[in-house]
Amino acid sequence: MLPMGSSKRLLVVLLAGLLFSVGGAAVIKQNEKSVTPLSNAAAVVATTSTSTSTTAPPPPTTLAAPVARQSKPVSNPGSYAPEPIVEIGTIEIPKIGLNHRIMEGITLRNIDFGPSHWPGTAMPGENGNAVFAGHRVTHTHPFLRINELVPGDLVIFRINGRKSTYSMTGSQIVFPNQVEIVNQTETPTATLFACHPPRSAKQRYVVHLALVDTVVE
Repeated sequence: MLPMGSSKRLLVVLLAGLLFSVGGAAVIKQNEKSVTPLSNAAAVVATTSTSTSTTAPPPPTTLAAPVARQSKPVSNPGSYAPEPIVEIGTIEIPKIGLNHRIMEGITLRNIDFGPSHWPGTAMPGENGNAVFAGHRVTHTHPFLRINELVPGDLVIFRINGRKSTYSMTGSQIVFPNQVEIVNQTETPTATLFACHPPRSAKQRYVVHLALVDTVVE
């Protein structure tokens, strides 16, 4: 379980960053990211160049191993604070036609590329809660339609040759101070969350998942 003070601060910072990135309100200046090839999960900071584009960044070309699991979720150092830009696999949600790369990191440097795994939470297929944050209306808006999921809909993660299939068990709308959504669990679960309603960071839409199966492909 996260310490309450630090948990509230990091979630507020993350949601403030997601609101800053919401499209349609203004032309936003951001960094265009290029990916340094990674052979492992060592901390390598990607190079950046200035851009005014609000479209999706170019895709990373190199897959890297996920960052090692930690004892608790790491704190968010800031919306665009330097962190390694790491692609770890894919997420598939057949119900909404989503098949998208997934990243490893808690800042917008990774979330801008696709749904991003919160370092320190469980990895898909493990016991514990695998937490992923994603955009709803900016960049490739992968989580735009997660509100359409109903119990029984499948979410599939593929990471390092392992396919982990989850079933949607429920959803909720929470406020930024409701940090319990990232708490770890004794059984294999996963959590997807994004700003809510679309184009606002007032709340978060949260999808809860339970593991159905995990196999080596």
